[in-house]
Amino acid sequence: MSHPTTRRFFIGAATAAAATRVWGANDKANIGIVGLGGRGTNHLDAYSMHVPKARVAGLCDVNQAAREMAQTRLQKNGGEKAKEFEDMRQLFADPGIDAVSIATPNHWHALATIWAMKAGKDVYCEKPACYNIHEGQQMLKVSRDTKKLVQIGSQHRSIPWKIKAIQQLQQGLVGPIYMSKGLCFKRRPSIGHAENQPTPPGVNWDLFLGPAPMRPFNPLRFKYNWHWFWDTGNGDIGNQGVHEIGICRWALGDPEWPKAAYAQGGKYVYTDDQETPNTLLASYDYGGREIIFEVRGLTTDAEGAAVQSRPRPSAAGAVAPKETTIANALQYTQPMKVMVGNLFFGSEGWACMSDAGFQAFKGESNELIAEVKPQRGSDDSTALHMTNFLEACSSRDEKALHDPISNAYLSASMCHLANISYRTGRKLTLEAGPTFKGDAEANKMLTREKYRAPYIV
Repeated sequence: MSHPTTRRFFIGAATAAAATRVWGANDKANIGIVGLGGRGTNHLDAYSMHVPKARVAGLCDVNQAAREMAQTRLQKNGGEKAKEFEDMRQLFADPGIDAVSIATPNHWHALATIWAMKAGKDVYCEKPACYNIHEGQQMLKVSRDTKKLVQIGSQHRSIPWKIKAIQQLQQGLVGPIYMSKGLCFKRRPSIGHAENQPTPPGVNWDLFLGPAPMRPFNPLRFKYNWHWFWDTGNGDIGNQGVHEIGICRWALGDPEWPKAAYAQGGKYVYTDDQETPNTLLASYDYGGREIIFEVRGLTTDAEGAAVQSRPRPSAAGAVAPKETTIANALQYTQPMKVMVGNLFFGSEGWACMSDAGFQAFKGESNELIAEVKPQRGSDDSTALHMTNFLEACSSRDEKALHDPISNAYLSASMCHLANISYRTGRKLTLEAGPTFKGDAEANKMLTREKYRAPYIV
């Protein structure tokens, strides 16, 4: 794709910025969705069926088949036929689109968000906020320059019972937290091996790769498995794990950069084409407290279950724990087993949280002091998070966002710190910026070695 073509798109984008509609509290926002794979389909369903203030008006994907399937699904959901786009820049330049929702692979998150903001659009972008630390800093800068709002898809931060649980932890439910731990024990099978192939009809492979190096088409680098290649993904710590690492920060009051970071692990058991590790243990030093994060994609047991806790009362004679802090949500069950979730260790007790619920224990006897077990299907977290995004767009109040780019890029950067440490094989000592003290090799990994024109962040 030539530079003149890119230039023409940006002229159109500038025009769109000037004409962008400001919608009020009673208006529906016209949403353009970029990336129509698995997560993009979730976006489509949420906006078209569960977010009353949204109307899906644009569908964009480099894969024609994905656009066609999304169009069919949208109309089945009761939506009107949307405009279709192969190139996201055309969607951004459309004055009929109020905001965009980005569900592309990781390596496109930053550039898509930046282009959209420069075209006058507010952005909901999937996690991780950025593919590398440099890109996150650029996203934040453009957001501030354009005054456009960016919500990152850390939808846990919009679940009411999780908000309440984190508030209680921050207020000392188990005492000051000295360790916030995240687990990503998500079973991942081997991806096997595949030879390069001709690009399938209807797929724009150049646009799919975008900022990444040009390579021959390979099916393992395309649908979903792009997560496991360094060109386009960040491994499972930057896939599922970024949710839980963000919750680790959340419980600690969202601190910024750690003093040091170290990660070790490997790709064990499998002999296949995956490049990223399937086993990783990362630690982050915040001075007097720490974050620990673990990825384990192979067979494993859970954590948080082996606890000597007091007997649970029967349902008939149930008595609330003495120090109940989360009202109207108590269930009496066995201690949770956490596979994908969080553990919090304080001076007076500990707690655990996953999508299955929340439990807190206190003292040497592990007395249950708080418990939440959400009803199945009670929280459509994506729709709640998108609703929060649109409400903030309407009020133009960035502080109303539950996970704005200013915070979410730091959670993503924690994943990148772990990957840089893993790939260099050493502990990283951070300086302001962030940069790494006396480590030129690690500093080079703050960004790509080279961006492929014209897809330059």
